[in-house]
Amino acid sequence: MDTELKAIEQVIADYQRHQSDPEPFLALHVEQTVVVNIAGRRVLGRESLGEAMRGALASPLAHVRTTLEIEDVRFPRPDVALVSAVKRVYDEREEAGGLPSSGAYTMLLTKEDGQWRVNLAQTTPRPSV
Repeated sequence: MDTELKAIEQVIADYQRHQSDPEPFLALHVEQTVVVNIAGRRVLGRESLGEAMRGALASPLAHVRTTLEIEDVRFPRPDVALVSAVKRVYDEREEAGGLPSSGAYTMLLTKEDGQWRVNLAQTTPRPSV
């Protein structure tokens, strides 16, 4: 599983690197992906995710960036990975506020045609300590 773990770590690095670049970011997802952001907005499907992403990037939300730190990866099956991470939020908007500074991030990835893709990504806000 060491090779698979490295491949998943690369997907997470690409996920973070492309957070403001819709085409490569969306390519990391399956068609029927489900994403729930830190504010609780649920987006169903890659096409809807693209619309939401482009809308956010055309707004002050373009000044919010995030980082991911993997805490754990589990393989319920060889072609399924459950990734637990910490998402850190850096709100650099002029009128920042309202977003938690970190969240528990959970991703479900599946391997199809030799590539790991995101089926589900959800951020649960963590209270500030």
